[in-house]
Amino acid sequence: MVDRQLFLHINWSILAIVFLLFVAGVLNLYSASAFRIGDGTAITPFFSRQILWGGISVLAMVAAMLFDYRHLKNISWLIYLVVIACLITVLFWGRTISGAQRWLDLGFFNFQPSELAKIAVVLITSVFLSKINHPLGFRDIMKALCLVLIPAYLIASQPDLGSALLLVFVMAGMLVYHGIKKNTIKTIIFTMPLLVPLGWIFLKDYQKTRLLTFLNPGQDPLGSGYHVIQSQIAIGSGGFWGKGFMEGTQSQLRFLPEKHTDFAFSVFGEEWGFIGSIILLFLFCLFLYQIFLSSEESKDKFGAMLCVGVFFYFFWQVLINIGMVLGLMPVVGVPLPFVSYGGTSLLVNFIMIGLVLNVSMRRYMFKS
Repeated sequence: MVDRQLFLHINWSILAIVFLLFVAGVLNLYSASAFRIGDGTAITPFFSRQILWGGISVLAMVAAMLFDYRHLKNISWLIYLVVIACLITVLFWGRTISGAQRWLDLGFFNFQPSELAKIAVVLITSVFLSKINHPLGFRDIMKALCLVLIPAYLIASQPDLGSALLLVFVMAGMLVYHGIKKNTIKTIIFTMPLLVPLGWIFLKDYQKTRLLTFLNPGQDPLGSGYHVIQSQIAIGSGGFWGKGFMEGTQSQLRFLPEKHTDFAFSVFGEEWGFIGSIILLFLFCLFLYQIFLSSEESKDKFGAMLCVGVFFYFFWQVLINIGMVLGLMPVVGVPLPFVSYGGTSLLVNFIMIGLVLNVSMRRYMFKS
């Protein structure tokens, strides 16, 4: 049984902000699902599926809150190994959509194991770092990298470079928060420039094209640069106040590609303008601040690192997605949390929130 007193310590601010972001996302998807046909408007069912996944995800969030999060220490390796097994299964029997083999067909829905890998990496890294009481040395960092590079490599092979990089970035943020020895930091700084050319060699041709297009979108305006150019036109045409709900010409007339997933923020920026975009960004900043606050209030190291991992999970997604649609970063296919369409990703987002609330609820159970 769960102690009812625990529910008195729930961080209601996080729940309220998540609800606002989800509602904004559903409304944005409703608009992105519409397209004009002659004198009428047709609606694709993306937003209704998102609502259904939202209900399932809320139940998963509640489930993630009910047990003592410290029990996750004992099963983190099991979760990690199950996720690795799922990622290997995808490479052999996964379903291919739009040239990417990322999904397992479970009959009534497609399941994306790379999303669960994000939970597994946050858990296993939190357990690993909670056992270390000194600044990280080079050997500690290499051990941590081994944990993340295995799922990252399997995900990049699908191919899904965005999710693979996200795993690395999340772990990197957690390592920096924990603390790294000064000499190790210097070694990393001098080593990183040498690894960039090596990374270029392993990129696929279309991934190299995306990076080159990022530097000069105008070199292929109807091909690889089309997404970013149309996104910038959509956001820029929104002006200060926006064109209004379902009045965005770039999205409604289908000039904007992937408007329900990677470029959902472009739809929002066109319809609600600069003011609406700033309000949405403010909600994300407040959301991230509340998660970070939960890590600071945690009374054990594992709980603190768990919240930090969730913080960087959301931080990097928001930063990369918005930077991507504005043309400030390469297009790597990272969704905007609670706004972009995606059932498995929404499920993982709510589970992550459930873990943070779990830590927050139990911060008075034991002394520091």
